[in-house]
Amino acid sequence: MKNAVSRITAILILVYISVVMLFIFFGKSGSSPIHNSTVSKKKSVSVSGIMNGNFGKYLAECVTINFPARDHMIKADSGMRSSLTENIVNGVYVDQKMLLEAEISERDSMKENARIINRFCSGYDGTVYFAAIPTSTGVYDSYLPEYLRKNTESMQINEFYGDLRENIREIDAYNILKMLNENYIYYRSDTKWTSYGAYCVYRTVIQKLGFSPTAYDKYTIDHVADDFSGNLYARTFYSDVKPDIIDIYRYPDGAEILSCTGYDNGMKSFSGELYDKSLLDSDDMYDMYLGEKRPLVRIRTTVNNERKLLVIKDSFADCFVPFLTQHYSEIDVIAPEYMKGSVKDFVDPADYEQILFLFGIDSMDDENLFDVLVTPPEERKS
Repeated sequence: MKNAVSRITAILILVYISVVMLFIFFGKSGSSPIHNSTVSKKKSVSVSGIMNGNFGKYLAECVTINFPARDHMIKADSGMRSSLTENIVNGVYVDQKMLLEAEISERDSMKENARIINRFCSGYDGTVYFAAIPTSTGVYDSYLPEYLRKNTESMQINEFYGDLRENIREIDAYNILKMLNENYIYYRSDTKWTSYGAYCVYRTVIQKLGFSPTAYDKYTIDHVADDFSGNLYARTFYSDVKPDIIDIYRYPDGAEILSCTGYDNGMKSFSGELYDKSLLDSDDMYDMYLGEKRPLVRIRTTVNNERKLLVIKDSFADCFVPFLTQHYSEIDVIAPEYMKGSVKDFVDPADYEQILFLFGIDSMDDENLFDVLVTPPEERKS
């Protein structure tokens, strides 16, 4: 009798494990359909994932992302940790006011990326500007316990600026945002700034570029969504933080957009728009800014000054670029993360009298992101 019970128990355990593994590899993702995220997207099983020599890492990713009821388990864990005063969940500091990245890395490779940028700018005759944008943690680090504030983003940005060539003009976005941190300048559930945060920095950036900023009261502001849940929510599912608002700033009496054209890596063109509202129903509402992501977006306006600006950026610039359209007849926007070639396969920097780099500090330690500035594809690190 004992042997029969043991066999039945063993069979039931094996059946349970098999069902769970089938859900992980072939079932629906364990995450609920939230508006965002890198972790909410199902990771599918594939032969390449098994055979590429990284099976252990691949298996761990599948289990983490596709585990049944994953979102409910993380949400319960967040609530329990918060009630027990342990406020860190999946590397995110949980607070009822806002969620913050709990660990700020040393970002050692920022020094190397500064050298890459210096090399890119060495033969350029125009003026180069660099705006390094802190994450929400950098501006609201006072919310964090003291032991999590060892190496602030302000210090990291200053060190990075110190490694840039003297002729690259640095823009101090950190102190602008820090002074305004009582305002809604960062999302409560994401590391990125809001459109208002971007506007506050735009006022300084555009003066550095030689123009007067458009006054705030000239804009009509449309609240196009009030249920945005960002990348930090996706790691915690902490529902006590109020969902965020997505805004569109329009200047009815200002310059108009003649065209917004995206180009893929084969330089095939696609019609685009500054604000693609259809993407409010996508995994990440923030993708609405500049629409579907392409390595190059070319914006032409009715501004009649024949001024051309090259913007080299990451996603922080997506809600910032629309403010620039009141000042230039053409703006070319380069997104290195979507490039397979090099920047010079898409544009010639000599065609522009000004270049603006705008990056969030959380991507500035990614060497592959900046390699496209100077390194041919065949020589890049894998």
